[in-house]
Amino acid sequence: MTVIRPDRSLPNRASRWWLACLLLGALLALLPLWSQLQAQEPGERTGLVLTINGAIGPATMDYVMRGIEQAEEAQAEVLILRMDTPGGLMESMRTMIKAILASEVPVVSYVAPEGARAASAGTYILYGSHVAAMAPATHLGSATPVQMGGLPGSEEPAEDPAPDAGADDGTDADDSAEDSKRRGSTAMERKVLEDAVSYIRGLAERHGRNADWAERAVREAVNLGASDALEQNVIDLVAVNLDDLVQQLDGRTVRLSIGERRLDTEGLALNRVEADWRTRLLSVLTDPNVAYFLMIIGFYGIIFEMSNPGALVPGVIGAICLILALFAFQVLSVNYAGLALILLGLAFIVGEAFMPSFGMLGIGGIIAFVVGSIILMDGSHSEISLPTIGGTALVAAGFILWTITRFIGLRKRHPVTGMEQMTHESVEALEDFTAHEGEYWGHVRLSGERWRAVSAAPVQAGQLLQVVEVDGLTVRVTAS
Repeated sequence: MTVIRPDRSLPNRASRWWLACLLLGALLALLPLWSQLQAQEPGERTGLVLTINGAIGPATMDYVMRGIEQAEEAQAEVLILRMDTPGGLMESMRTMIKAILASEVPVVSYVAPEGARAASAGTYILYGSHVAAMAPATHLGSATPVQMGGLPGSEEPAEDPAPDAGADDGTDADDSAEDSKRRGSTAMERKVLEDAVSYIRGLAERHGRNADWAERAVREAVNLGASDALEQNVIDLVAVNLDDLVQQLDGRTVRLSIGERRLDTEGLALNRVEADWRTRLLSVLTDPNVAYFLMIIGFYGIIFEMSNPGALVPGVIGAICLILALFAFQVLSVNYAGLALILLGLAFIVGEAFMPSFGMLGIGGIIAFVVGSIILMDGSHSEISLPTIGGTALVAAGFILWTITRFIGLRKRHPVTGMEQMTHESVEALEDFTAHEGEYWGHVRLSGERWRAVSAAPVQAGQLLQVVEVDGLTVRVTAS
């Protein structure tokens, strides 16, 4: 008696491969523990140097906040922000200044190298830092807040002033028009301008700097060079380089949120903390041109998916690009954008199992999950290690690959119901087929039923045949 055993080799191989992915993912997730075991006790006194080069945005904010955290953990003597910026987003700037004011480590903003600038948002950061310094041949100012896509005061006033206003004195009309211009031409512009003036004056008064010039920088967009800024008490010192800066900082007393502190920077070792790949990636995503195209791709992807339900490709790409665009425009914060991408990625991965898309949903889910995990690593939380993200993504990729291989295996199997299933059945001839018009006709037993059959070759009773076609209640058979 012959016993047919089911082939369990494929499931066993799949199970072993799935277990290997789980073990590898767990190993990668535990790698950060090794780095923690290698941590050493702090040695000599150090100072950290961060480099801000370019526009202020969410990526810069994240970089500075993580730098402040790192300085506090290392108990650094001072944190130096080496700046060369044309300005940036107000929300990112305000978040950075809040972190600077709350820092337990003195923060020194240093406009360098020669030829650099601290315009717009950079001026606010200078005023908000515990020590403001500049290199020679640098400047600051132009701190008037502007809307993205236009300048304040671009709209014409509703009515022109009367031609005879101030005719008796040639200066009154000019002063009045100038004063009106400085305060904005619309209610919204005045609100934004007055808020900015109050904010920068508060920063100046906290650190004992020139609040009147700060107000002029906001209202009139004036600028100052390094030597003039020092003379007018806008900054605290002018330093040729970092060594000169550290030397001049020694012995200076600064006011922190936890009280006054005297700086001891003699012989201080400076450690540069450059922007990592994550910060550079976020800087690319938050570039206005890239953010704009991400928004366009996101909207069109959603529209194409809604107009062609089930296409999946435009919907997956559109959803990811739209969330990234919202993050770039700071509609979503770094936390919420990362969380949204992670949830979207998990939804795509689960959707791959219930609605097979031959990998599109799964691949899109992994991309969304990884990018969301990277964005989620901001300065307000403990950093999620890359091995943990990679291990989790690897496990998800293994699950998707296993799902795809299972579905491909199912597609290769023969149908088990319907007419398609009958074409793979073996039948037995119940009689000798009789010839009729060049073909041979007879009856066969098919799935316990008696069917009429036709064959191109002679068939003997009891012969095993293979069904090749079903035509109504007649099956065409051939020798198996």
